[in-house]
Amino acid sequence: MTAQKKKRVAKRRGAPDWSESSPVDRIVSMSVEAQDVARTAARNGQSLSGANFYADRMANLRTDATNAFREVDEKSLGDASTLAELMTTVFSMAAKPKDRAQAARDLKHALKTATVRPAQPATAMEDGGLFPLVKLQQTGRGYLIRVGRQMNGAYTAGWYDACAVMMRRLLETVIIEAFEKKGLDAKIKDGNGDFLMLTALVNKAPAETTWNLPRNVKKELPNLKDAGHKSAHNRLYLAEKSDIDKIEPAFRESVEAFLHIAELL
Repeated sequence: MTAQKKKRVAKRRGAPDWSESSPVDRIVSMSVEAQDVARTAARNGQSLSGANFYADRMANLRTDATNAFREVDEKSLGDASTLAELMTTVFSMAAKPKDRAQAARDLKHALKTATVRPAQPATAMEDGGLFPLVKLQQTGRGYLIRVGRQMNGAYTAGWYDACAVMMRRLLETVIIEAFEKKGLDAKIKDGNGDFLMLTALVNKAPAETTWNLPRNVKKELPNLKDAGHKSAHNRLYLAEKSDIDKIEPAFRESVEAFLHIAELL
């Protein structure tokens, strides 16, 4: 379907066409629609936290607005955290009408009075980022190196959900490497001989008596698992840089610990 035909179809269906709007204009338009959706849902006795058309529409608006916000250069917006809080209220499932309306007005004012410049396209860098690629190269395992490159590249490019998923994959892999090196791989396989998923691995690794994990690794492993899990499976969750930065020290320490147990470092 051509772009022009898509526009005609969207217009017939009553869907807004934001394809040629700036990120700021799209956010403002979506905040207006969010208020309409909330009012209509209330008028029809439908909850925005339920399973219905209005709840789905609000969730989609929140996702689209978040993506549009990422297209705006944060340096031009002043306090980006304040704007993020306003957006949370505007697209909330439970905000009161008065609070939602005020947040929408404040958001529009802040966005329209800022000197907004489009964000520069991100560049992915395979080295640096979250985990030194040189350490993975020392292992001599090509699959570890490739996962590390994708993970670091996603982080430096600002693709934080993709980064979290690759972090999860690297952690899962190095835990398996450790069990295999110690001849304990049968402990982490199911009845069909397949390796268990990360949640089960995270439960078994700290309890293994063959090695002694650092105290902080034992403590933080569940948090590392949850970050990747939400990015992979929660359709409403969008990871931010702060989410990755918060767990980076524990992630690096954990990966290195299992690499040492596996005698790959």
